[in-house]
Amino acid sequence: MCGPTKWLSALTGVALLCAVPAAANPESARPESVRPGDDTSGRIQRGEASFYHHRFDGRRMANGSRFDARSNSAASRTLPLGTIARVTNLATGQSARVRIEDRGPRSRHRIIDVSPRTATELGMRRSGTARVEVAPIVVPQRDGSIRRHTPPRPAPGRAAR
Repeated sequence: MCGPTKWLSALTGVALLCAVPAAANPESARPESVRPGDDTSGRIQRGEASFYHHRFDGRRMANGSRFDARSNSAASRTLPLGTIARVTNLATGQSARVRIEDRGPRSRHRIIDVSPRTATELGMRRSGTARVEVAPIVVPQRDGSIRRHTPPRPAPGRAAR
């Protein structure tokens, strides 16, 4: 049985279902996490990114799992939870794949928060922020389906502007 619901089912005699964690496959997206205002179009966004502080390690995210500073987790106000995207630092051309698992960032001037590990991959740990491009790859849709995109890759040796 599931933790806190165990006593409820014992009292009522009704079996309650537990949420089953999503598969470990990074390509799987969770369509049940699409809110009415989410952007499911798969359009590319450009703007400022920041990263989570280590003090958030272990805290619950919007999808119910705990934040791991060594993961590829990210937070977006507009993309549905479960979206997989490529984030590219426009100044350096470095990119990383992330999974949207939380809501944020709190600052209205930023479009995405990434984990400290991802910030290192993007070369933005020292400055704390960077101008980035967020290109969705796998986007959960409102009808439960999943839309796959093939975002264009920046030309080798050139940073997109």
